[in-house]
Amino acid sequence: MALLTPLDDLLKLAAETGERIAPLAAGTDAGHDTGHEAYRILRESGLLALLVPQEAGGAGLGFGDYWRVLAELGSHHGAAALGFNMHHVVIGALADAAGTRLPPAADAFRAWMLDEVVNGRKLFASATSEAGRGAKLRGMRTRYRLSEDGTHYILSGKKSFVSLAGAADYYVVAAAAETGEEDTGEVSHFVVAADDPGVSFETVQHMSAMHGTSTAPMTLDEVVVPRSRLYLGVEGMSLFKVVREPHWMVAGYTGAYLGIAEALFRHTVEHVTTSPARADSPVVQQELGRMSARLRAARALVHEAGDLVTAQRGSLEANAMVHAAKYVVGEVGPQLAQDALRLCGSAAVNRNHPLERLIREAQFAHVMPAKPMECLEYLGKAAVGVNLYNAQAFAW
Repeated sequence: MALLTPLDDLLKLAAETGERIAPLAAGTDAGHDTGHEAYRILRESGLLALLVPQEAGGAGLGFGDYWRVLAELGSHHGAAALGFNMHHVVIGALADAAGTRLPPAADAFRAWMLDEVVNGRKLFASATSEAGRGAKLRGMRTRYRLSEDGTHYILSGKKSFVSLAGAADYYVVAAAAETGEEDTGEVSHFVVAADDPGVSFETVQHMSAMHGTSTAPMTLDEVVVPRSRLYLGVEGMSLFKVVREPHWMVAGYTGAYLGIAEALFRHTVEHVTTSPARADSPVVQQELGRMSARLRAARALVHEAGDLVTAQRGSLEANAMVHAAKYVVGEVGPQLAQDALRLCGSAAVNRNHPLERLIREAQFAHVMPAKPMECLEYLGKAAVGVNLYNAQAFAW
């Protein structure tokens, strides 16, 4: 069913879906299950089509409103919200191309992929990161070549952190041309199906948190991909796109971490108010007030940055704002975690209490790109007038 509802209805749907997946978070975090049930529920909800233009049967959300929905989901199940975002990372470029006149091959690709999401309810994921390089595109070791008859591409390589491993139907794989230079930035993306011959996954990594992202290494062994599955039908444009419009690659999941911060504050308040004496203490109220101020500031920045991307996608100010939002949310989450530890004591380290999991999850914002120092470097370069549209300005 097409999503043609206003934002308030979508936020209500996200809250209802979040309530359905919230009870799954603890068991998945403990490694008792794969976490795939949460993604089955998300498929059924229809939320996979949030970014799909309305004329193609989706909700047509802008980046800012998408972040609001993602934060709502993240406040219920942070790991599932992160996985959910990986789907939208690869849908985002298609949504960004809405209203743009595309070449026939790109238009056919876009129509196919959006139909898979809307009518097929197919789940997509991104496969970019490589061991020792993270998600940087320059120096990509996964390679591709065109078949001798020119009808297919052949991909080989290994990806290190692929979320939705075993849960997604398709993976958008970043690869460099086999004939390119070792440090080439000319990277292309290809849609690889989960059941394509030569695609395999290792065991899901049991990290200290976010087990529910179902993240595992991925191997591509001479995987044959038809030319029609070259992303938007264009080779070598990935780095250019990231430099001009970095919001998906460096900050798409910021909304999920805002949701985790929201949940940290909510559960802290709930715990404190179980004791009227503690809730009436001016010292405790001041601590909660500091948490509230930090959270409100982060929320305001995230909303402003997301709305600016919607209004001025690709502008230097929008690009700087998403880096600022990613940095601030990454700082505020761990700060709230420390506040929760002080206020809630043993409840915050009890594996039976949601706070314990949230405290671990909040730290992961620092691990995911753009990392804190990368965000600060971008903002510093913007301040002194460096040309941030120049791919050589950063180690992308």
